[in-house]
Amino acid sequence: MSRELNTNDGFDLRGSPGKGEGIFATKPFKVGDIVMVGIIKEVLSGNHTHASQISENEYVFHAGLISKVSHSCDPNCGIRVNETGAHDFIAMKDISVNEEITFDYAMRNYTIDHFPQQCMCGSKRCHGRITGWKDLPDEKKKEYEGFVAPYLLELDAKHSCDKVQDIQNDEVKVKSKDRK
Repeated sequence: MSRELNTNDGFDLRGSPGKGEGIFATKPFKVGDIVMVGIIKEVLSGNHTHASQISENEYVFHAGLISKVSHSCDPNCGIRVNETGAHDFIAMKDISVNEEITFDYAMRNYTIDHFPQQCMCGSKRCHGRITGWKDLPDEKKKEYEGFVAPYLLELDAKHSCDKVQDIQNDEVKVKSKDRK
């Protein structure tokens, strides 16, 4: 399937109160609809504010307006990795015409270090700051199930194993000290 940038796909760039610019729906979307198709524009040397993580140590910049989609702690979109490795935005909720299209930046990046301490999404469910997947509470991760990049789940599993190994190593050290 050919993927092209189409500027008339049901969204446009507008001013977003308190946020600068944002992406707004120009047609309704139902849960599960592809809202925006991701296309990788360039591979980056590291993480930054508009970078999308595509594996443990790889970051890219998406073409088109995807980089203008605002963060929300109560998003209406999640992501799905497409056949090119880019992120498609998928409706998690029904989206009305003129509604801002949002996602939680934690759905694509394991860690996030480059945003202000306080989140300004304005959601009633705001958790106070923009975090990466690593720092999301387990209940939020469960809520996002099916709408996050699979490598985030792999990194969680890897880091969980690392924590178990660290605990086991600490227990061995304690037992060694007790024997002395």
